Amino acid sequence: MPRFAFRIEYDGGPFAGWQRQAILPSVQGAVEAALARLEPGDHTIAAAGRTDAGVHATAQVAHADLTKDWDPFRLSEALNHHLRPAPVAITACARVSDDFHARFSARERRYLFRLVSRRAPVVHDRGKVWQVQNPLDVAAMREGAAQLIGLHDFTTFRAAMCQAKSPVKTLDEIAITEIALPSGQEVRFHLRARSFLHNQVRSIVGTLERVGAGAWAPEDVGRALAARDRAACGPVCPPQGLYLCGVGYPEDPFA
Repeated sequence: MPRFAFRIEYDGGPFAGWQRQAILPSVQGAVEAALARLEPGDHTIAAAGRTDAGVHATAQVAHADLTKDWDPFRLSEALNHHLRPAPVAITACARVSDDFHARFSARERRYLFRLVSRRAPVVHDRGKVWQVQNPLDVAAMREGAAQLIGLHDFTTFRAAMCQAKSPVKTLDEIAITEIALPSGQEVRFHLRARSFLHNQVRSIVGTLERVGAGAWAPEDVGRALAARDRAACGPVCPPQGLYLCGVGYPEDPFA
């Protein structure tokens, strides 16, 4: 059975997350239903990461085994046709080897979080960013974020329901950039690691927002990390600003 990899973009707002649900709509369910229109029967696709309800993706990666040796371009075009009107799109498709696995072959994941600070309501990006009203000190947030880089026990920034075997992870990068907006600012957090704990990114961004707002000192982030206690974490920010924006493999399947 030929195996195909897909790069998938989606708006997470209408979905209960990536993972297939018995009743609620999911991104996985939408893609599997589209595959069933092309090859009747049950389909199961595996993804690089299971995003939560409301979380978006610009470059999720998944794979599926099919019975027909499709031309990748024709396959992506057919899937996009059957995905309409769901806010899901296949942006790349490739035939891959049988040992390629979207999750287990991945060497890194990259996330983007968008935070808007201004008093006027967000209009065009509603549902795509987290909005706060207080101004944010980007330099202070960078100072706090620097304490999280490297190999650490991230128990403080881990959801209680996290199923990972260990809270120890290596966070390779947190880059924070700022974009001026009319009467405000957009702050973008770029995080990169081999893998992340459940709610780790949203816990980190929620904590750093408290630093930017002046409620926490930058050094408080290091103290919270060292506590290894979920109660020491800042507030977990909402999902709508979070995007899975890249998955790295030893060889790019879409090159």
